[in-house]
Amino acid sequence: MLLGVSGGIAAYKAAELTRRLRAEGVEVRVVMTRAAQAFVGPLTFQALSGNPVRLDILDPTAEAGMDHIELARWADLVLVAPASADVMARLAAGMADDLLTTLALASQAPLALAPAMNQRMWQHPATQANARLLTDRGVRLLGPAAGAQACGETGPGRMLEPGEIVAALLEPRPASPLAGRRILVTAGPTREALDPVRYLGNRSSGRMGYALAQALVTRGAQVVLVSGPTALAVPLGLERIQVESALEMRAAVMARIADQDIFVAAAAVADYRVADPAPHKIKKGQPELTLRLVRNPDILAEVAARPDPPFTVGFAAETERVEEEARAKLQAKSLDMIAANQVGGATGGFEREDNALTVIRRDGRLNQLPLMPKAHLAEALTDLIAETYATYLATQGA
Repeated sequence: MLLGVSGGIAAYKAAELTRRLRAEGVEVRVVMTRAAQAFVGPLTFQALSGNPVRLDILDPTAEAGMDHIELARWADLVLVAPASADVMARLAAGMADDLLTTLALASQAPLALAPAMNQRMWQHPATQANARLLTDRGVRLLGPAAGAQACGETGPGRMLEPGEIVAALLEPRPASPLAGRRILVTAGPTREALDPVRYLGNRSSGRMGYALAQALVTRGAQVVLVSGPTALAVPLGLERIQVESALEMRAAVMARIADQDIFVAAAAVADYRVADPAPHKIKKGQPELTLRLVRNPDILAEVAARPDPPFTVGFAAETERVEEEARAKLQAKSLDMIAANQVGGATGGFEREDNALTVIRRDGRLNQLPLMPKAHLAEALTDLIAETYATYLATQGA
């Protein structure tokens, strides 16, 4: 494990964290930022880890053979504890201006952060936005905890205790029925061309589908993500296929669906497209413009109607009668599950960080997942998918 120690009074906890990890048989190599060295000396971590401590990317002795790249390849997990507000901001921005951030950018290993900072810094909108961006990319946040702080204030921002971090990292997750399963997820909006410049679209950001794809990867699934246009970073550990229109999304799905165990249709696919997109930009001139629209294929219904369909999970975005509309869609398309949410209101739905879901299963059981950040909501929904899929396998004799 590669342990990054950034600046802050909680750096002293990283020494105990190193000792506990070593006691569990984990090989630890430590990288310290310049600010961290003002709180704890490198020799402390060298003694506790049994390995030299890396401090500077421009160290000519260590860098004779591009050692930082080898160190990035060596790590099976990168843990930053404590993770200061500054380090979180630089990681969110993709910066590589010191050894720690360079290693985080160069490594393909999972990245976990244990935030530690003043409670006002943690609650600042900039830090919260960075935390959301990092979790959207698949970074795991451990904490922070709430309580008394060294500055005399009380609130969220304390680094988790070393024992809590070790338990969170090393406690084995129960085997998931999704482990090893091939899952195809659609996410984001589609764009239906009006002319080479304009398109018809919708307000979907893709956050829910991307978060769900990442949560499925953490359960051991082999995930293919077919995505409409979004501004989101590609989640770690999966294959993303970029498409634009509903017809392109259908083609990508149908080319791969025969090999999939589960299909999760989280994309907001346009129901209609322009019948005859203009070959050139439509010029302003006419006081009115009439568009002729034709139905797009229903990708979810087509997948569910296959002779040997995968386990199918649909989504429904509704402005009214959410449960009623979701149940009707579940039955009409013969789905195994459906997750419905209200859009167009004051909270939740499109273009927002939070959402709430009404989840209905084929047997009629209903779960209400309350309003929460989409990354957390994806974890809760993934648990329901795993539970329902296990029952599905039992009934199929698999």
